[in-house]
Amino acid sequence: MPITDLLERNAKLYGEETALIEINPEVQEDARVTWKEYELIQPTSSVAYRREITWSVFDEKANRVAHLLLNRGIRKGQKVGILLMNCLEWLPIYFGILKTGAVAVPLNFRYTTEEIDYCLKLADVDVLFFGPEFIGRVERIAEKLNKLMLLFFVGDACPSFAEDYSFHVSNCSSSQPKILIEEDDEAAIYYSSGTTGFPKAILHRHLALSQSAQMEAAHHETTKDDVFCCIPPLYHTGAKMHWFGSLYTGSKAVLLKGNSPQSILEAVSQEKCTIVWLLVPWAQDLLAALDRGDYKLEDYTLQQWRLMHIGAQPVPQSLIRHWLEYFPHHKYDTNYGLSESTGPGCVHLGVDNIHKVGAIGVPGLNWKTKIVDENGELVAQGDVGELCVKGPGVMLCYYHDEEATNEVLKDGWLHTGDMAMQDEDGFIFLVDRKKDVIISGGENLYPVQIENFLAAYEKIHDVAVIGLPDKRLGEIAAAVIQVKEGMDCTEEEINDFCTGLPRYKRPRKIIFADVPRNATGKIEKPKLREIYHGNRLVEEQNRS
Repeated sequence: MPITDLLERNAKLYGEETALIEINPEVQEDARVTWKEYELIQPTSSVAYRREITWSVFDEKANRVAHLLLNRGIRKGQKVGILLMNCLEWLPIYFGILKTGAVAVPLNFRYTTEEIDYCLKLADVDVLFFGPEFIGRVERIAEKLNKLMLLFFVGDACPSFAEDYSFHVSNCSSSQPKILIEEDDEAAIYYSSGTTGFPKAILHRHLALSQSAQMEAAHHETTKDDVFCCIPPLYHTGAKMHWFGSLYTGSKAVLLKGNSPQSILEAVSQEKCTIVWLLVPWAQDLLAALDRGDYKLEDYTLQQWRLMHIGAQPVPQSLIRHWLEYFPHHKYDTNYGLSESTGPGCVHLGVDNIHKVGAIGVPGLNWKTKIVDENGELVAQGDVGELCVKGPGVMLCYYHDEEATNEVLKDGWLHTGDMAMQDEDGFIFLVDRKKDVIISGGENLYPVQIENFLAAYEKIHDVAVIGLPDKRLGEIAAAVIQVKEGMDCTEEEINDFCTGLPRYKRPRKIIFADVPRNATGKIEKPKLREIYHGNRLVEEQNRS
Protein backbone atom coordinates (compact mmCIF):
# COMPACT_ATOMS: atom_id res chain seq x y z
CA MET A 1 0.00 0.00 0.00
CA PRO A 2 1.13 3.64 -0.38
CA ILE A 3 2.31 5.11 2.93
CA THR A 4 -0.36 7.86 2.69
CA ASP A 5 -3.10 5.26 3.23
CA LEU A 6 -1.93 4.80 6.83
CA LEU A 7 -2.37 8.48 7.66
CA GLU A 8 -5.84 8.58 6.10
CA ARG A 9 -6.81 5.41 8.00
CA ASN A 10 -5.65 6.92 11.30
CA ALA A 11 -7.62 10.11 10.66
CA LYS A 12 -10.77 8.01 10.24
CA LEU A 13 -10.19 5.62 13.15
CA TYR A 14 -8.44 7.85 15.69
CA GLY A 15 -9.29 11.35 14.45
CA GLU A 16 -9.58 13.12 17.81
CA GLU A 17 -6.65 11.33 19.44
CA THR A 18 -3.23 12.97 19.70
CA ALA A 19 -0.85 12.02 16.90
CA LEU A 20 2.17 14.28 17.43
CA ILE A 21 3.55 16.33 20.27
CA GLU A 22 6.41 18.79 19.86
CA ILE A 23 8.52 19.61 22.91
CA ASN A 24 10.90 22.56 22.75
CA PRO A 25 12.98 22.63 25.97
CA GLU A 26 14.36 26.09 25.16
CA VAL A 27 10.93 27.64 25.76
CA GLN A 28 9.33 28.16 29.16
CA GLU A 29 7.26 25.14 30.14
CA ASP A 30 4.05 27.10 30.77
CA ALA A 31 3.86 28.11 27.09
CA ARG A 32 1.70 25.21 25.93
CA VAL A 33 -0.81 25.35 23.08
CA THR A 34 -2.96 23.00 21.03
CA TRP A 35 -2.94 23.31 17.26
CA LYS A 36 -6.26 25.26 17.27
CA GLU A 37 -4.70 27.85 19.56
CA TYR A 38 -1.53 27.73 17.51
CA GLU A 39 -3.45 28.66 14.34
CA LEU A 40 -3.91 32.14 15.81
CA ILE A 41 -0.18 32.82 15.83
CA GLN A 42 2.63 32.59 13.29
CA PRO A 43 4.02 29.05 12.99
CA THR A 44 7.49 29.42 14.40
CA SER A 45 8.66 26.46 16.44
CA SER A 46 10.04 28.71 19.19
CA VAL A 47 6.60 29.98 20.21
CA ALA A 48 5.62 27.21 22.59
CA TYR A 49 7.20 24.69 24.92
CA ARG A 50 4.60 22.10 23.91
CA ARG A 51 2.39 21.81 20.84
CA GLU A 52 0.23 18.92 19.69
CA ILE A 53 -2.03 17.86 16.83
CA THR A 54 -4.58 15.10 16.42
CA TRP A 55 -4.63 12.56 13.63
CA SER A 56 -7.52 14.36 11.89
CA VAL A 57 -5.72 17.71 11.98
CA PHE A 58 -2.51 16.05 10.83
CA ASP A 59 -4.36 14.65 7.80
CA GLU A 60 -6.14 17.94 7.10
CA LYS A 61 -2.84 19.84 7.20
CA ALA A 62 -1.29 17.37 4.79
CA ASN A 63 -4.27 17.81 2.46
CA ARG A 64 -3.85 21.58 2.50
CA VAL A 65 -0.17 21.21 1.59
CA ALA A 66 -1.15 18.87 -1.25
CA HIS A 67 -3.68 21.34 -2.65
CA LEU A 68 -1.16 24.18 -2.35
CA LEU A 69 1.25 22.21 -4.51
CA LEU A 70 -1.42 21.06 -6.96
CA ASN A 71 -2.67 24.64 -7.34
CA ARG A 72 0.89 25.65 -8.26
CA GLY A 73 1.13 23.03 -10.97
CA ILE A 74 3.07 20.31 -9.15
CA ARG A 75 2.25 16.92 -10.55
CA LYS A 76 3.01 13.26 -9.97
CA GLY A 77 6.71 12.47 -10.08
CA GLN A 78 7.96 16.01 -9.54
CA LYS A 79 10.34 16.66 -6.64
CA VAL A 80 9.67 18.80 -3.56
CA GLY A 81 12.40 19.60 -1.02
CA ILE A 82 12.13 19.97 2.76
CA LEU A 83 14.77 21.92 4.68
CA LEU A 84 13.41 22.16 8.23
CA MET A 85 14.53 21.43 11.73
CA ASN A 86 12.29 18.93 13.57
CA CYS A 87 8.97 20.65 14.18
CA LEU A 88 5.24 19.99 14.14
CA GLU A 89 5.00 21.19 10.52
CA TRP A 90 7.57 18.69 9.20
CA LEU A 91 5.45 15.55 8.83
CA PRO A 92 2.25 17.22 7.52
CA ILE A 93 4.38 18.86 4.79
CA TYR A 94 6.03 15.52 4.01
CA PHE A 95 2.71 13.71 3.69
CA GLY A 96 1.18 16.61 1.77
CA ILE A 97 3.90 16.18 -0.84
CA LEU A 98 3.25 12.44 -1.05
CA LYS A 99 -0.50 12.95 -1.42
CA THR A 100 0.10 14.80 -4.71
CA GLY A 101 2.08 11.86 -6.07
CA ALA A 102 5.18 14.03 -5.98
CA VAL A 103 8.48 12.86 -4.50
CA ALA A 104 9.54 14.26 -1.09
CA VAL A 105 13.21 15.27 -0.85
CA PRO A 106 14.32 15.91 2.77
CA LEU A 107 17.62 17.79 3.16
CA ASN A 108 20.19 17.55 5.95
CA PHE A 109 19.97 20.59 8.21
CA ARG A 110 23.76 20.70 8.40
CA TYR A 111 24.22 21.23 4.69
CA THR A 112 26.20 24.27 3.63
CA THR A 113 24.86 26.59 0.93
CA GLU A 114 26.94 24.71 -1.64
CA GLU A 115 25.58 21.33 -0.52
CA ILE A 116 21.99 22.62 -0.54
CA ASP A 117 22.48 23.91 -4.07
CA TYR A 118 24.09 20.63 -5.17
CA CYS A 119 21.36 18.41 -3.68
CA LEU A 120 18.48 20.50 -5.04
CA LYS A 121 19.98 20.35 -8.52
CA LEU A 122 20.79 16.63 -8.30
CA ALA A 123 17.19 15.75 -7.40
CA ASP A 124 15.55 18.14 -9.93
CA VAL A 125 13.65 19.86 -7.11
CA ASP A 126 10.76 22.12 -8.20
CA VAL A 127 9.64 23.42 -4.78
CA LEU A 128 11.52 23.97 -1.52
CA PHE A 129 9.98 24.37 1.94
CA PHE A 130 12.55 25.87 4.33
CA GLY A 131 12.62 27.19 7.89
CA PRO A 132 14.06 30.25 9.69
CA GLU A 133 17.34 28.53 10.55
CA PHE A 134 18.21 28.41 6.85
CA ILE A 135 17.40 31.94 5.68
CA GLY A 136 21.06 32.93 5.36
CA ARG A 137 22.08 29.80 3.49
CA VAL A 138 19.13 29.92 1.08
CA GLU A 139 19.40 33.67 0.53
CA ARG A 140 22.90 33.30 -0.92
CA ILE A 141 21.49 31.27 -3.81
CA ALA A 142 17.92 32.63 -3.79
CA GLU A 143 18.24 34.52 -7.07
CA LYS A 144 19.25 31.35 -8.88
CA LEU A 145 16.70 29.18 -7.05
CA ASN A 146 13.79 31.52 -7.83
CA LYS A 147 14.40 30.92 -11.53
CA LEU A 148 14.17 27.17 -11.03
CA MET A 149 11.67 26.53 -8.25
CA LEU A 150 9.10 27.85 -5.80
CA LEU A 151 10.37 28.79 -2.33
CA PHE A 152 7.99 28.53 0.64
CA PHE A 153 9.13 29.83 4.01
CA VAL A 154 7.82 27.97 7.10
CA GLY A 155 8.09 30.35 10.03
CA ASP A 156 7.64 33.91 11.20
CA ALA A 157 8.70 37.03 9.25
CA CYS A 158 8.91 35.61 5.74
CA PRO A 159 11.97 36.89 3.82
CA SER A 160 11.35 38.84 0.62
CA PHE A 161 12.78 36.17 -1.66
CA ALA A 162 10.24 33.51 -0.58
CA GLU A 163 6.49 33.01 -0.20
CA ASP A 164 4.76 32.68 3.17
CA TYR A 165 3.77 29.04 3.65
CA SER A 166 1.32 29.77 6.47
CA PHE A 167 -0.59 32.40 4.50
CA HIS A 168 -0.94 30.32 1.36
CA VAL A 169 -1.67 26.95 2.92
CA SER A 170 -4.45 28.37 5.14
CA ASN A 171 -6.43 29.27 2.01
CA CYS A 172 -6.26 25.75 0.57
CA SER A 173 -8.84 22.98 0.79
CA SER A 174 -8.54 20.38 3.56
CA SER A 175 -10.30 17.71 1.48
CA GLN A 176 -8.51 14.61 0.26
CA PRO A 177 -6.86 15.27 -3.11
CA LYS A 178 -8.10 12.90 -5.79
CA ILE A 179 -4.74 11.56 -6.91
CA LEU A 180 -4.28 7.85 -7.54
CA ILE A 181 -1.14 6.66 -5.74
CA GLU A 182 0.13 3.08 -5.92
CA GLU A 183 2.77 1.29 -3.88
CA ASP A 184 5.19 1.07 -6.81
CA ASP A 185 5.11 4.84 -7.35
CA GLU A 186 8.20 6.86 -6.49
CA ALA A 187 7.84 8.41 -3.04
CA ALA A 188 11.01 9.94 -1.61
CA ILE A 189 14.64 10.76 -2.21
CA TYR A 190 16.96 10.49 0.77
CA TYR A 191 20.60 11.46 0.68
CA SER A 192 23.51 9.32 1.79
CA SER A 193 25.30 10.66 4.85
CA GLY A 194 28.02 12.19 2.74
CA THR A 195 30.86 10.98 5.00
CA THR A 196 32.85 10.04 1.87
CA GLY A 197 32.15 13.15 -0.23
CA PHE A 198 29.05 14.81 -1.70
CA PRO A 199 25.94 12.74 -0.93
CA LYS A 200 24.13 10.48 -3.39
CA ALA A 201 20.38 10.79 -4.00
CA ILE A 202 18.61 7.56 -3.00
CA LEU A 203 15.22 6.98 -4.64
CA HIS A 204 12.55 4.91 -2.85
CA ARG A 205 9.02 3.87 -3.76
CA HIS A 206 5.93 3.87 -1.54
CA LEU A 207 6.24 0.13 -0.91
CA ALA A 208 9.64 0.66 0.73
CA LEU A 209 8.14 3.20 3.14
CA SER A 210 5.04 1.17 4.03
CA GLN A 211 7.04 -2.03 4.59
CA SER A 212 9.34 -0.15 6.95
CA ALA A 213 6.30 0.92 8.97
CA GLN A 214 5.06 -2.66 9.30
CA MET A 215 8.58 -3.87 10.12
CA GLU A 216 9.19 -1.23 12.79
CA ALA A 217 5.94 -2.05 14.57
CA ALA A 218 6.73 -5.78 14.48
CA HIS A 219 10.35 -5.46 15.61
CA HIS A 220 9.55 -3.31 18.62
CA GLU A 221 6.17 -4.83 19.43
CA THR A 222 4.61 -1.39 19.14
CA THR A 223 0.98 -1.11 20.19
CA LYS A 224 -1.66 1.62 20.14
CA ASP A 225 -0.77 2.41 23.76
CA ASP A 226 2.91 3.12 23.14
CA VAL A 227 4.40 6.62 23.10
CA PHE A 228 7.53 6.98 20.96
CA CYS A 229 10.08 9.69 21.74
CA CYS A 230 11.73 10.81 18.50
CA ILE A 231 14.88 12.89 18.93
CA PRO A 232 17.04 12.42 15.78
CA PRO A 233 16.41 14.60 12.71
CA LEU A 234 13.39 13.71 10.57
CA TYR A 235 15.28 14.33 7.33
CA HIS A 236 17.08 11.04 7.95
CA THR A 237 15.59 7.63 7.22
CA GLY A 238 16.42 6.47 10.75
CA ALA A 239 14.12 8.86 12.60
CA LYS A 240 11.40 8.76 9.94
CA MET A 241 11.18 5.00 9.67
CA HIS A 242 11.23 4.49 13.44
CA TRP A 243 8.33 6.96 13.71
CA PHE A 244 6.57 4.97 11.00
CA GLY A 245 5.95 2.35 13.71
CA SER A 246 3.73 4.91 15.45
CA LEU A 247 2.02 5.68 12.16
CA TYR A 248 1.37 1.97 11.57
CA THR A 249 -0.23 1.46 14.99
CA GLY A 250 -1.92 4.86 15.31
CA SER A 251 0.01 5.59 18.48
CA LYS A 252 1.30 8.86 19.88
CA ALA A 253 4.79 10.24 19.25
CA VAL A 254 6.83 13.04 20.79
CA LEU A 255 9.18 15.16 18.68
CA LEU A 256 11.80 16.31 21.17
CA LYS A 257 13.81 19.34 20.04
CA GLY A 258 16.77 18.68 22.28
CA ASN A 259 19.04 15.81 23.26
CA SER A 260 20.44 16.83 26.63
CA PRO A 261 20.08 14.31 29.47
CA GLN A 262 17.69 16.65 31.25
CA SER A 263 15.44 17.22 28.23
CA ILE A 264 15.26 13.48 27.52
CA LEU A 265 14.42 12.53 31.11
CA GLU A 266 11.83 15.30 31.40
CA ALA A 267 10.13 14.47 28.10
CA VAL A 268 9.96 10.74 28.88
CA SER A 269 8.59 11.52 32.34
CA GLN A 270 6.05 14.18 31.37
CA GLU A 271 4.73 12.51 28.22
CA LYS A 272 4.90 8.94 29.60
CA CYS A 273 7.09 7.76 26.74
CA THR A 274 7.52 4.00 26.44
CA ILE A 275 9.99 3.76 23.52
CA VAL A 276 13.04 5.98 23.03
CA TRP A 277 15.52 5.82 20.19
CA LEU A 278 18.93 7.23 21.10
CA LEU A 279 22.17 7.77 19.26
CA VAL A 280 25.35 6.55 20.93
CA PRO A 281 26.58 10.04 21.97
CA TRP A 282 23.27 10.85 23.68
CA ALA A 283 23.25 7.58 25.59
CA GLN A 284 26.84 8.23 26.62
CA ASP A 285 25.97 11.73 27.79
CA LEU A 286 22.99 10.51 29.82
CA LEU A 287 25.04 7.79 31.51
CA ALA A 288 27.86 10.24 32.26
CA ALA A 289 25.37 12.66 33.85
CA LEU A 290 23.93 9.86 36.00
CA ASP A 291 27.43 8.75 36.99
CA ARG A 292 28.23 12.30 38.12
CA GLY A 293 25.00 12.48 40.12
CA ASP A 294 23.60 15.36 38.07
CA TYR A 295 20.17 13.70 38.03
CA LYS A 296 18.33 11.18 40.17
CA LEU A 297 16.10 8.72 38.35
CA GLU A 298 13.64 8.66 41.22
CA ASP A 299 12.81 12.31 40.48
CA TYR A 300 11.18 11.27 37.19
CA THR A 301 8.29 9.04 36.12
CA LEU A 302 10.14 6.42 34.12
CA GLN A 303 8.58 3.07 35.01
CA GLN A 304 6.59 3.03 31.75
CA TRP A 305 9.78 3.35 29.65
CA ARG A 306 10.12 -0.21 28.35
CA LEU A 307 12.46 -0.07 25.34
CA MET A 308 15.68 1.76 24.48
CA HIS A 309 17.09 1.15 21.05
CA ILE A 310 20.09 2.47 19.18
CA GLY A 311 21.05 2.46 15.54
CA ALA A 312 23.05 4.40 12.93
CA GLN A 313 26.45 3.27 14.24
CA PRO A 314 28.16 0.36 16.03
CA VAL A 315 27.20 0.15 19.70
CA PRO A 316 29.87 -0.78 22.28
CA GLN A 317 28.84 -3.70 24.48
CA SER A 318 30.16 -1.77 27.49
CA LEU A 319 27.62 0.99 26.86
CA ILE A 320 24.66 -1.40 27.05
CA ARG A 321 26.02 -3.14 30.15
CA HIS A 322 26.37 0.28 31.76
CA TRP A 323 22.86 1.24 30.65
CA LEU A 324 21.31 -1.83 32.24
CA GLU A 325 22.91 -0.92 35.56
CA TYR A 326 20.59 2.10 35.68
CA PHE A 327 17.66 0.64 33.72
CA PRO A 328 17.66 -3.12 34.45
CA HIS A 329 14.03 -3.55 33.32
CA HIS A 330 14.62 -2.10 29.84
CA LYS A 331 14.42 -4.17 26.74
CA TYR A 332 17.06 -3.24 24.22
CA ASP A 333 17.34 -3.43 20.45
CA THR A 334 19.87 -2.25 17.93
CA ASN A 335 18.95 -1.67 14.33
CA TYR A 336 21.21 -1.85 11.33
CA GLY A 337 20.43 -0.33 7.98
CA LEU A 338 21.35 2.19 5.34
CA SER A 339 19.41 4.93 3.61
CA GLU A 340 19.65 2.61 0.59
CA SER A 341 17.63 0.03 2.54
CA THR A 342 14.99 2.49 3.77
CA GLY A 343 16.94 3.05 6.95
CA PRO A 344 17.03 0.81 10.01
CA GLY A 345 15.75 -2.71 10.37
CA CYS A 346 16.98 -4.83 7.48
CA VAL A 347 19.06 -6.39 10.25
CA HIS A 348 18.09 -6.03 13.90
CA LEU A 349 19.08 -7.61 17.19
CA GLY A 350 15.57 -8.27 18.50
CA VAL A 351 14.21 -7.24 21.88
CA ASP A 352 14.61 -10.74 23.35
CA ASN A 353 18.24 -11.19 22.33
CA ILE A 354 20.08 -9.00 24.78
CA HIS A 355 22.41 -11.95 25.43
CA LYS A 356 23.80 -11.22 21.96
CA VAL A 357 24.68 -7.57 22.61
CA GLY A 358 27.50 -6.70 20.26
CA ALA A 359 25.79 -8.28 17.25
CA ILE A 360 23.70 -6.22 14.85
CA GLY A 361 21.37 -9.20 14.79
CA VAL A 362 19.46 -11.26 12.27
CA PRO A 363 17.55 -10.42 9.07
CA GLY A 364 14.60 -8.13 9.70
CA LEU A 365 10.98 -8.80 8.76
CA ASN A 366 10.82 -9.76 5.04
CA TRP A 367 14.59 -9.32 4.58
CA LYS A 368 17.38 -11.71 3.52
CA THR A 369 21.12 -11.39 4.14
CA LYS A 370 24.32 -12.95 2.89
CA ILE A 371 28.04 -12.36 3.47
CA VAL A 372 30.30 -12.59 0.43
CA ASP A 373 33.96 -12.33 -0.54
CA GLU A 374 35.45 -9.99 -3.14
CA ASN A 375 34.27 -12.34 -5.90
CA GLY A 376 30.67 -12.37 -4.68
CA GLU A 377 30.94 -15.90 -3.29
CA LEU A 378 29.52 -16.84 0.12
CA VAL A 379 32.15 -16.94 2.87
CA ALA A 380 32.35 -19.70 5.46
CA GLN A 381 30.55 -19.16 8.75
CA GLY A 382 32.74 -17.11 11.04
CA ASP A 383 34.75 -15.56 8.20
CA VAL A 384 34.65 -11.85 7.39
CA GLY A 385 33.08 -10.65 4.15
CA GLU A 386 30.83 -7.93 2.76
CA LEU A 387 27.26 -7.86 4.07
CA CYS A 388 24.55 -7.88 1.39
CA VAL A 389 20.81 -7.43 2.01
CA LYS A 390 17.71 -8.06 -0.07
CA GLY A 391 14.12 -7.08 0.63
CA PRO A 392 11.18 -4.79 -0.22
CA GLY A 393 12.98 -1.74 1.18
CA VAL A 394 15.95 -1.77 -1.20
CA MET A 395 16.22 1.49 -3.13
CA LEU A 396 15.20 1.81 -6.75
CA CYS A 397 18.47 3.51 -7.66
CA TYR A 398 20.87 6.33 -7.02
CA TYR A 399 19.01 9.07 -8.87
CA HIS A 400 20.94 10.26 -11.94
CA ASP A 401 23.85 7.90 -11.16
CA GLU A 402 23.57 4.64 -13.05
CA GLU A 403 27.23 3.73 -12.56
CA ALA A 404 27.05 4.02 -8.77
CA THR A 405 23.74 2.11 -8.76
CA ASN A 406 25.25 -0.79 -10.67
CA GLU A 407 28.17 -0.94 -8.24
CA VAL A 408 25.93 -1.71 -5.26
CA LEU A 409 22.78 -3.32 -6.73
CA LYS A 410 23.40 -6.79 -8.16
CA ASP A 411 20.57 -9.25 -8.86
CA GLY A 412 18.37 -7.48 -6.33
CA TRP A 413 21.02 -7.63 -3.62
CA LEU A 414 22.28 -4.41 -2.05
CA HIS A 415 26.01 -4.57 -1.36
CA THR A 416 26.34 -2.50 1.80
CA GLY A 417 30.09 -1.86 1.89
CA ASP A 418 30.08 -3.11 5.49
CA MET A 419 32.34 -5.99 6.55
CA ALA A 420 30.60 -8.53 8.77
CA MET A 421 30.71 -12.11 10.06
CA GLN A 422 28.03 -14.54 11.22
CA ASP A 423 28.31 -16.68 14.33
CA GLU A 424 27.13 -20.25 14.86
CA ASP A 425 23.67 -19.02 15.98
CA GLY A 426 23.12 -17.00 12.84
CA PHE A 427 23.73 -13.59 14.44
CA ILE A 428 25.60 -11.06 12.33
CA PHE A 429 28.41 -8.99 13.79
CA LEU A 430 29.49 -5.80 12.06
CA VAL A 431 33.25 -5.69 11.72
CA ASP A 432 33.77 -2.38 9.91
CA ARG A 433 33.20 -0.31 6.82
CA LYS A 434 35.00 -1.81 3.86
CA LYS A 435 36.66 1.55 3.21
CA ASP A 436 37.76 1.91 6.84
CA VAL A 437 39.68 -1.36 7.09
CA ILE A 438 43.33 -0.68 8.03
CA ILE A 439 46.00 -2.83 6.36
CA SER A 440 49.03 -2.75 8.62
CA GLY A 441 52.02 -4.90 7.77
CA GLY A 442 49.79 -7.16 5.70
CA GLU A 443 47.25 -7.67 8.52
CA ASN A 444 43.65 -6.46 8.23
CA LEU A 445 42.68 -4.35 11.26
CA TYR A 446 38.99 -3.60 11.80
CA PRO A 447 38.64 -0.27 13.67
CA VAL A 448 35.22 -1.10 15.15
CA GLN A 449 36.71 -4.07 17.02
CA ILE A 450 39.43 -1.87 18.52
CA GLU A 451 36.93 0.90 19.31
CA ASN A 452 34.64 -1.54 21.14
CA PHE A 453 37.58 -2.73 23.23
CA LEU A 454 38.72 0.80 24.14
CA ALA A 455 35.16 1.96 24.89
CA ALA A 456 35.18 -0.29 27.95
CA TYR A 457 37.91 1.78 29.61
CA GLU A 458 36.34 3.80 32.40
CA LYS A 459 37.93 7.13 31.45
CA ILE A 460 36.97 7.08 27.76
CA HIS A 461 33.87 8.96 26.70
CA ASP A 462 34.19 8.32 22.96
CA VAL A 463 36.79 6.82 20.64
CA ALA A 464 37.53 6.55 16.94
CA VAL A 465 40.22 4.42 15.33
CA ILE A 466 41.61 5.44 11.95
CA GLY A 467 44.50 4.37 9.74
CA LEU A 468 47.45 6.71 9.33
CA PRO A 469 50.22 6.33 6.76
CA ASP A 470 53.44 4.62 7.81
CA LYS A 471 56.55 4.08 5.64
CA ARG A 472 57.34 0.63 7.03
CA LEU A 473 53.91 -0.89 7.69
CA GLY A 474 51.86 0.97 5.10
CA GLU A 475 49.34 2.04 7.75
CA ILE A 476 49.15 2.11 11.50
CA ALA A 477 46.09 2.20 13.76
CA ALA A 478 45.64 5.51 15.56
CA ALA A 479 43.10 5.92 18.38
CA VAL A 480 41.47 9.34 18.73
CA ILE A 481 40.23 9.37 22.33
CA GLN A 482 37.76 11.77 23.91
CA VAL A 483 38.20 11.59 27.69
CA LYS A 484 35.24 11.83 30.04
CA GLU A 485 34.54 15.27 31.42
CA GLY A 486 36.54 16.05 34.56
CA MET A 487 38.96 13.15 34.11
CA ASP A 488 42.62 13.02 33.17
CA CYS A 489 44.06 10.22 31.09
CA THR A 490 47.56 9.46 29.81
CA GLU A 491 48.92 7.62 26.83
CA GLU A 492 50.63 5.19 29.21
CA GLU A 493 47.26 4.27 30.76
CA ILE A 494 45.77 3.55 27.35
CA ASN A 495 48.76 1.46 26.29
CA ASP A 496 48.56 -0.54 29.51
CA PHE A 497 44.85 -1.17 28.96
CA CYS A 498 45.52 -2.26 25.37
CA THR A 499 47.70 -5.14 26.53
CA GLY A 500 44.38 -6.98 26.55
CA LEU A 501 44.43 -6.83 22.74
CA PRO A 502 46.60 -8.97 20.46
CA ARG A 503 49.79 -7.05 19.79
CA TYR A 504 49.04 -6.43 16.10
CA LYS A 505 45.67 -4.84 16.97
CA ARG A 506 47.01 -2.35 19.51
CA PRO A 507 46.91 1.30 18.40
CA ARG A 508 50.37 2.58 17.47
CA LYS A 509 49.36 6.19 18.05
CA ILE A 510 47.17 7.73 20.78
CA ILE A 511 45.60 11.14 20.12
CA PHE A 512 43.55 12.91 22.79
CA ALA A 513 40.88 15.01 21.06
CA ASP A 514 37.13 15.30 20.54
CA VAL A 515 35.52 12.66 18.34
CA PRO A 516 33.37 14.36 15.67
CA ARG A 517 30.04 12.73 14.82
CA ASN A 518 27.46 13.77 12.27
CA ALA A 519 23.77 14.45 12.96
CA THR A 520 22.95 10.73 12.85
CA GLY A 521 25.70 9.79 15.30
CA LYS A 522 28.20 8.34 12.84
CA ILE A 523 31.88 9.07 13.46
CA GLU A 524 33.21 11.41 10.78
CA LYS A 525 36.32 9.41 9.96
CA PRO A 526 37.09 11.23 6.70
CA LYS A 527 37.32 14.43 8.74
CA LEU A 528 39.66 12.76 11.24
CA ARG A 529 41.84 11.37 8.46
CA GLU A 530 41.98 14.80 6.86
CA ILE A 531 43.10 16.33 10.17
CA TYR A 532 45.68 13.73 11.16
CA HIS A 533 47.08 12.35 7.92
CA GLY A 534 49.30 15.40 7.64
CA ASN A 535 49.77 15.74 11.37
CA ARG A 536 53.26 16.28 12.70
CA LEU A 537 52.73 13.24 14.93
CA VAL A 538 52.57 11.02 11.86
CA GLU A 539 55.73 12.53 10.40
CA GLU A 540 57.54 11.85 13.66
CA GLN A 541 56.29 8.25 13.66
CA ASN A 542 57.54 7.77 10.10
CA ARG A 543 60.98 9.11 11.00
CA SER A 544 61.35 6.85 14.04
